[in-house]
Amino acid sequence: MLRRLLKSFQYGVLPVPGRLLAIIFFVFLFTLPLITDQRFYVIMFTFASIFTIFAVSWDLLSGYTGQLNFGHALFFGVAAYSSALLYKYLGWQPWATIPLSVLIAVVTGVLTCFPALRLRGPYLSLLTLAFPLMLAGVVVSLREYTGGENGIAALPALAGSEVQRYYICLIAMTVSVLIMWKLTDAGSSNIRTGLIFHAIREDEIAARASGINTVRYKLLAFAIGGLFAGLAGALFTHVIQSVGPSSLSLTMSFQAIIWVIFGGIVSIYGAVVGVFILYPLMDLSTRLGDIIRGLSIPSTPFFVPLIKIEHFVLFLTDRPIIILSVVVIVILLFMPEGLAVWIRDKIERECPRCKLTNGFWRKECRACSASLH
Repeated sequence: MLRRLLKSFQYGVLPVPGRLLAIIFFVFLFTLPLITDQRFYVIMFTFASIFTIFAVSWDLLSGYTGQLNFGHALFFGVAAYSSALLYKYLGWQPWATIPLSVLIAVVTGVLTCFPALRLRGPYLSLLTLAFPLMLAGVVVSLREYTGGENGIAALPALAGSEVQRYYICLIAMTVSVLIMWKLTDAGSSNIRTGLIFHAIREDEIAARASGINTVRYKLLAFAIGGLFAGLAGALFTHVIQSVGPSSLSLTMSFQAIIWVIFGGIVSIYGAVVGVFILYPLMDLSTRLGDIIRGLSIPSTPFFVPLIKIEHFVLFLTDRPIIILSVVVIVILLFMPEGLAVWIRDKIERECPRCKLTNGFWRKECRACSASLH
């Protein structure tokens, strides 16, 4: 078994730069608490792992199947509130509330899909956009049960220490990403959902004419999207130990879209790259603002230009969404397919004959020796 794994690593990972970078990235994440004892980085990457699950689940539903969902926060918020309410009224702990809240999110995904089956394009997007807004209104109205605008606080922690919470979220993210990657892999010889999702996205009518039960697979996509978005919501609730209407906000839904488009839509790794670049960028910009506030610049005429620069930087750091928007616009202008896809195209080459992936330094395919130029 070990021999087979080493052989697979030697011939399937090392020659492909993208896969090697992915291995290095995950090794870095799993060794992070051993490298640094800074709480800030452990907490930051804990949230990045949670939001990666959320973003990849949106990419699976909207990127791979073409069911453009502008209200993906519905599944996130449903699981978050379900987990909080189960603790508040039944006293259940996270090990019980998280699986049940994920199941509720799956049911919500299936129920959401039924009215969306007859809609496509902008009509589907507007319908999905309305669901979290309606649920947020219900949450605010039933304040005696849900806490209204203040939400529910004092929830039990996911684990006893920040490092334990980090590893739980990281392992959940790794397993979730691998499962969703396998489910969307169009070249898989064992699981055909990826190929069918691609067919539905490209031409649903042609897919139906080919004998594919598109209703079943669209329901499956909504259920899987709800499952993993619900997992992210339940984990998030017990990491911050509270829940509020912000988990159902439009900002939550559109953040997932921005992360995926930044990294590269219809590529699972693109969503991972998008979250692990943009979320830390926003966190670090806030930290930079705190550092600048701690500086004391003399208010003399000589230092007036520095004071103006300080005010401008503080204006940006207090509004990280501006920085995020500028970065995304630049990426879309110069890398319309996403940052991760652009990098992949620079470091990898696909053989025109056997379609095997090769490193950019090779002139001939490592399998069939066909020219790569």
